[in-house]
Amino acid sequence: MTMLWPTDLFSVTRRLRDSGTRLLDLILPPACVSCGGDLGTAHGLCADCWQCISFLSAPACWRCGLPFAYDAGPDALCPSCIAVASHVDRLRSVFAYDDKSRGLILAFKHGDRLHGLPAFASWLARAGADLIDDKTVIVPVPLHWTRLFARRYNQSALLSQALGRYLRKNNDLSISIEPRLLIRAKRTRSQGELGRMSRHENVHGAFRLAETRKVNGAHILLIDDVLTTGATVEECARILKRGGAAKVDVLTLARRLRTGV
Repeated sequence: MTMLWPTDLFSVTRRLRDSGTRLLDLILPPACVSCGGDLGTAHGLCADCWQCISFLSAPACWRCGLPFAYDAGPDALCPSCIAVASHVDRLRSVFAYDDKSRGLILAFKHGDRLHGLPAFASWLARAGADLIDDKTVIVPVPLHWTRLFARRYNQSALLSQALGRYLRKNNDLSISIEPRLLIRAKRTRSQGELGRMSRHENVHGAFRLAETRKVNGAHILLIDDVLTTGATVEECARILKRGGAAKVDVLTLARRLRTGV
């Protein structure tokens, strides 16, 4: 009987996985994660949808990632970050939340369109590259249990898990994911119904830590789907810092381009 060494087992497993992927592609051809059109390869956008999405990149504010019209230097801050103190250390987002990207987000958030997760994970890894190292602890923004029951999944938790898998596979990072570290202890009104100041009041005291042992001295990376005013992630960061976190960064799939955190 021939014994398979670990490297041989890995090779066999990889060939089986690749064969399974090719078979699945024959049955369910790869589709654009936005419009559903045919793709040559899985997990991405077609050429037309790619041109419609406003991906965010440098030059940008060092802290909140707000795009600049010109390069003001690697440590430049936007006016909002200069004027307003924040519990969030740094923030990055993949693309702008606007009329062209709204459908993609809403289909993922409310329409069970989860097939885009592998693409989202690769985009998040690229956008948040300067926020991630092998000591990073990924924490999704939680939903209240009543909303989780109604929606059946927390989109931020799914993004966190997909990002963790991507980083382990492609970046060889032993990332820790703590989906239950933060608890949404209070059911709040939907942030979409409220103005900027009301959003901060709405989420104040809405979160608590499940335990502090994993927070003390940690570098936390908060994951959320969309950033609007930043009220939710700011409150989460406040609770994490109060629990002993050394640093709290934020990574979101999309953000409304107004001001910094």
